[in-house]
Amino acid sequence: MSTGGTTGLSEDPRSLRDVVYQQLRDEILNGRISPRERLTEPKLGKLFDVSRTPVREALSRLLSDGLVERTDFGYAVVVPSLEDLRNLYELRITLELRGIARAIENPQVRHDEELLRTEREKWAELRDAPPEPDASFVLFDEGFHQVLSRSSGNTQLTGALVTVNQKIRAVRMHDFVETDRITATIDEHLEILTLVLARELPSALTALHKHVGESLEVVMERATQSMTRMALAG
Repeated sequence: MSTGGTTGLSEDPRSLRDVVYQQLRDEILNGRISPRERLTEPKLGKLFDVSRTPVREALSRLLSDGLVERTDFGYAVVVPSLEDLRNLYELRITLELRGIARAIENPQVRHDEELLRTEREKWAELRDAPPEPDASFVLFDEGFHQVLSRSSGNTQLTGALVTVNQKIRAVRMHDFVETDRITATIDEHLEILTLVLARELPSALTALHKHVGESLEVVMERATQSMTRMALAG
């Protein structure tokens, strides 16, 4: 794990906390911290040349983000078991589809079109200038699904989806290290947004189902490949 040079950090405790948090978060999201690596306050304090307080606060935020978990020796990157992963993916698919399904079942449920148009503009820009493959792209992907869910008007549904995505993030982020996956994701997001905005909800539901995984077996195969990449990166 590298810190990208943290010598000479501001003496302001809040700034130290934010810098440590951001750099640790980047290391995790870019797969540069092995799931087997022990993250302890003394070790990280020495690495960043700071006291334990900003490290403790940064780890607490990462814990809330669902990126790390407490262990007997300190903290470690969260990696669900394959069984847990299957259950979480199944729940994710259910939550994703429900946002559109409820609008199909109840014509009074209307998606927030302004929210969706803004999101479509963002993904259109990404289509015109695709980013390089990077594990941190998972955050853009999660953002899309959060906006799509929130636009349907059920905040509890969106909250549950956010929680699930946090739990599978450590695995999913390794699915975005190939150019084809990035471009396919961008195109599929734009298709879904366009269909929802056109009120072609059955077609939007089909497109979303295909996007998040019509077959749980295919989804699990991809997740297993991601976990293999994670192990190799470690």
